Amino acid sequence: MTTNATRIDTHQHHIPEFYKKALESVGVHGSGENPWAKWSVAQALEVLDRKGIASTVSSISSPGIYFGDVAFATKLARECNEFSAGMVADNPSRFAALGVVPLPDTAAACREAEHALDKLKLDGISLLTHVGKSYLGQPEYDEFFAELNRRKAVVFLHPVRPKHDGLSDYDFPTGTVELTTDTTRAVVNMFYHGYPERFPDIRWMLSHAGGMLPMVIYRIQNMSKRPEVAAKLPKGVDYYLKQMYFDLAQASVPLIMRALEDIADPAKILFGTDYPFSQVGEKVIDDVMAGIEKFDGYDARRREMIFRENALALFPRFAAAR
Repeated sequence: MTTNATRIDTHQHHIPEFYKKALESVGVHGSGENPWAKWSVAQALEVLDRKGIASTVSSISSPGIYFGDVAFATKLARECNEFSAGMVADNPSRFAALGVVPLPDTAAACREAEHALDKLKLDGISLLTHVGKSYLGQPEYDEFFAELNRRKAVVFLHPVRPKHDGLSDYDFPTGTVELTTDTTRAVVNMFYHGYPERFPDIRWMLSHAGGMLPMVIYRIQNMSKRPEVAAKLPKGVDYYLKQMYFDLAQASVPLIMRALEDIADPAKILFGTDYPFSQVGEKVIDDVMAGIEKFDGYDARRREMIFRENALALFPRFAAAR
């Protein structure tokens, strides 16, 4: 490990071989339009060392584990979580890991969350923005989120490409726009149903600077004034957004970081990269770090908070990993 490494990357992903084989069995051969990136524990550690990153928070990413078969998703969730726990146990100062659950079956998801958090001692739960035809926030998920709230769980929200059925044709890669848009859809749906007020002890982590949230804040604020929504968000949209964490994965450009300053608590902005899920490979890590270092809106203290200190509020066991 690089001796002067202090950064905590809160947004990386692991892609075990058994996971890829399981998805291949249901006709899934990559994430969206992209083939699987190369990944192994040894490779991930080598990248951390070379980039001067002390520790990382890793999760199973898009396209997830549910493809219409709850039994398949339940079995794969358990396998993924057992693997994640082993990865952390072997490298406790380098990795934290977030569990996956077999939504849309809320009962099965509650059982797996209990196993992941209580028995395996994983560091939180990673959720995709929608599962099947339902976005997070829909009432059928209330029981599951009540369980996460009771546990004061860290919940990482990561987008997944929506189905293209019914959309007009376009030719650019879907990940260019649809991923950040999907995060926005999920968060707005959760706000519409009053999740931030009803489940206040969940510690939300939003990927990619919250998607397009800064750009649609005016519309969300207006939505929240509708009587049926206002009663569910008595403290106002701005208050609830400041309770959430935002990572800068694939989002560390001045325009986005300035916009994020208006909606986020400075103590809740995180360094994250999305490695290895990027079309530019390892360069995504360099890009995010350079963006944070060069942004004139951050001084040395803010950079220290973003690169390390803010993450310790969610992952305190990394405090000793110096």
